[in-house]
This record gives sequence, C-alpha cells and structure tokens, in this order.
Amino acid sequence: MKLLTAVLQEILGLFVDDGRLAIGVLAIVAAVAGLAAMAILPPALIGFALLAALVALLAENIIRRARARR
Repeated sequence: MKLLTAVLQEILGLFVDDGRLAIGVLAIVAAVAGLAAMAILPPALIGFALLAALVALLAENIIRRARARR
C-alpha cells in the first residue's frame, strides 16, 4: 500500500510539483483569455502575450529553484 501511495504521489508531482507555478499558469491563461474575450489585443498579439508571459514565469521558476538549491 505504501508503494502505491508513493507512486501516486510521484505521478501527481509530475503535474503539480510547484503550486506557485501552477497558480501562475492559471492566472496568466485567465488574464490572456480575458484580454482575448474583450478584444483588447489583436489575435496575433494574444498568442505572443501568452507565450511571453508563460516563458517569463517558467524562467522565474527556474531561477528561484536554482537559488534554493545552493
């Protein structure tokens, strides 16, 4: 039973390893979806805004993790 619990925790960790990152992704997607729904940005810029924000969030997460491991 302990093995099954460990395996399930490991699988869950693949998807939600860092809660801060998961919440950040959801917030960015919601914000960009809101901008798209209100037609504030042209469609080409909506995709770029989503990409740029997610890459910035990922970079911040990587830097924070690297500093924490020192």
